[in-house]
Amino acid sequence: MMNEEALGWVIRTRDPEFADWEAFTGWLEADPAHAAVYDALMAADADLAEIVPAEPVSIAVPANDAGPRGWKPMRWPKFAMAGGAVAAALAGVVSLHLMNRPDIYTVTTRPGETRTVALDDGTRVELNGGTTMRFDRRDARFAALDGGEAAFTVRHDTANPFRVTVGEAVFEDAGTVFNIVHSGSMTRIGVSEGEVIYNPKAEAIALPAGRALTHDESGLRVMDIAPDSVASWRQGRLTYANAPVAQISGDIARSLGVKLDATPGAGAMRFTGTIRLDRDPVRFFGQAAPLMGLRAVRQGDVWLLKEGDGPPR
Repeated sequence: MMNEEALGWVIRTRDPEFADWEAFTGWLEADPAHAAVYDALMAADADLAEIVPAEPVSIAVPANDAGPRGWKPMRWPKFAMAGGAVAAALAGVVSLHLMNRPDIYTVTTRPGETRTVALDDGTRVELNGGTTMRFDRRDARFAALDGGEAAFTVRHDTANPFRVTVGEAVFEDAGTVFNIVHSGSMTRIGVSEGEVIYNPKAEAIALPAGRALTHDESGLRVMDIAPDSVASWRQGRLTYANAPVAQISGDIARSLGVKLDATPGAGAMRFTGTIRLDRDPVRFFGQAAPLMGLRAVRQGDVWLLKEGDGPPR
């Protein structure tokens, strides 16, 4: 709420015709934190000016209102954009500042590579291949999955829940082991122990063990899954229940570090079963493709899954 109010004042005070300095001063004096939030947004002004072309204008301070604590209005750019757009841009810049501070660090794995990150609070995060995540040295209860796949074994703390941000979504731990995949506009999560809350301040969908959620361009779906299928890539296998081959292809490519594609017909097919991972692509596709009722053809450095001669086995 405070951030929204501060953004509102930033937008209004940027207007060259703004004159309600008495109300603005009253808002600043109502809570010492108001000035800090407002100043933080204004500190992003230089970066915002690089994003949105600006025409500098001066705002005069009424002689009888110099503002509290020696505060003085500054020289702001005049933006040719609506207030809502300014707010969105400012919020984005502030988020960028937070994510770029020295305490935030990034961990990346190559396709086919895995890595485990042990956080100070006792939480363990296992990154599958082709994954990028951000962590905070000052807050072991924060993680952000920018792309790829990661399995989380979280030390539960009711007073300070562990949160994972994925795009605009937030997953909050409620004593949990879970796995998240994020690729493009698609996010899916499976829970094997405890419970995860999806977007606790919005939808607040509870996902106990044995439940999964997928959010993509077609909408939001919640379904049942086998708990032991969650993050099965850690045991060298991929387990599915009526999953599209297009999804399976992405999982294989990430886990084995191979370039993999599927024809439209093959990608739309569905498979139920377990696929054993093998670092030898020739051996792997020789076993996995027929299991899914498909053929695997090598084209240069890319493998292509095509419709086979029979149904999945």
